Amino acid sequence: MSQELAVAAPPSAVRAVWNSPLYRGATVALFLSGLGVSAAAPQIALFLVDDLHASLSTAGLYYLTNVTAPIAGYLVGARSDRTGKRLGLFRLCALAGFLGWCAMAASGQLWMPFVVSALVLGFAGAAGSQLFAAVHDDLQATASPVGDGVVSIVRMALTAGWIVGPVAGSLLATATSPRVMLVATGACTLAQIFPMGFKRERPKPAFEPTAEPEAKLERAPGLRIMLPLLVFTGLYVLIYAGEPIKYGYLPIYLHDDLHLPTAVSGAVIGIQPLIELILMPVAMVVARRIGLMRLMVLGAAFGVGANLCFALTANAVGMFAGQILMGGVWGVFAALGIIVAQRLLPQAVATASAIFMSSTAIASALGGLTGGLGVNLLGLPHVFLVPALYGVIATVGLAVMSRSRHAVR
Repeated sequence: MSQELAVAAPPSAVRAVWNSPLYRGATVALFLSGLGVSAAAPQIALFLVDDLHASLSTAGLYYLTNVTAPIAGYLVGARSDRTGKRLGLFRLCALAGFLGWCAMAASGQLWMPFVVSALVLGFAGAAGSQLFAAVHDDLQATASPVGDGVVSIVRMALTAGWIVGPVAGSLLATATSPRVMLVATGACTLAQIFPMGFKRERPKPAFEPTAEPEAKLERAPGLRIMLPLLVFTGLYVLIYAGEPIKYGYLPIYLHDDLHLPTAVSGAVIGIQPLIELILMPVAMVVARRIGLMRLMVLGAAFGVGANLCFALTANAVGMFAGQILMGGVWGVFAALGIIVAQRLLPQAVATASAIFMSSTAIASALGGLTGGLGVNLLGLPHVFLVPALYGVIATVGLAVMSRSRHAVR
C-alpha cells in the first residue's frame, strides 16, 4: 500500500505510556510504591502493639507522625523546582524510604518507629511526587496531545498497588512476621528505582531562547501565588478525611451492629477500589466534556451521599451503595487531582505535586481525630455524618472554585 493511503494511528495514552521508558518506568515504580505502603499501613498498629507492647491508644498516636510529610514534601518539591533534578531527588527519596522501613523493622524500643516515621518516611513519600513532576515536564516538552491520559494511567498504577497491597501485606505478616513485612515494604520502596533505570530529565536544546528548563525557579513561589493550590488541597483534605473514619469504624459496624457474614463484609470493603479503578479512565473522558473542576464538584457530592448511606441506611444494600459512591469519589480525585494541582501552580509543578500528594497525611490525622471524638459523641453509625458535613463544605468550596478565575478546565 502506498504511503499516501497509509492511515496514521490516532494518539493513544496507552501507546504513549508503553513506548516511553519514562512513562512506563513511572507506572511500574508507582505500582511498587502503592504495593509496599499499603501492605504496611494496616499492619503498623498491630506491630506496635504485639511486638513493641504499645497500648492501643499509643499505637493510634503513631498516625500523627504523618503530619511531617507535607513539610518534607514541600522541601523536596521546592528543591526540585529550583534545580529541575526530578529523578535524582526521586532516587534519594526512594533510598530514604528503604532505610526508614528497615530501621522500623529493626526497632527494639517503642519510640523508634515514631521518630523514623516523622523524620525519614515523610521524605520517602515525596518520591511519587517527583515522578509526577518528571512526567509533567516530559509531556510539556513533547506537547503530547494525550498528556492527561498518560498522567491518569500512571496514577492508576498507584491505585492498583493499593488494591493488592493490603492483602499481600496481611498474608506475608501472617506467614512470617510483621518485621519481615516491613522489610518487604522497604524492598518495594527501593525497587521503585529499578524500572526507571538511569533515565535522566529531558534536556532542552541549547539554541532555544528559553534554554533553562521551565521547572527551574530562583526561589520558591510566594503564598499569594500558591493560595489557589492550598485552597484546593484543603478541600481535598476534607474529602479524604472520611477514609480513615470509614476504614476504622465501618468494619466494626458491619460486624457488630449489622451482623453481616464475613464474606459480605469483605465484599463491601473490597468493592470500592474496584469501582475506583474502573471509573478512573471514564473520569478522564467525562472531564474533557464538562471540565475538571465541575466533575470534581460531582465527585465531592458522591462522597456526601456515600457517608449518608453509611450513617442512615442500616442494611447491606445501603453499605454497598455507599461504597460504590465512594468508588466514584476516588475514581474522580485519583485520576484528576494531581492534574488540577499541577495546573494551579504550573511554574512549580514539583512543589504542587508534593503538597497535594502529601496532604493525605494531614487528612489521615484529621480523620483519626474526628473519628475518635465523633464515635464517642455520636456513636455508630452516626459518626459518618461528620465526614458527610466535611463533604458538603468541600462540594461548596469546589463549586465556588469552578466559577472563579482559578478554575481549571
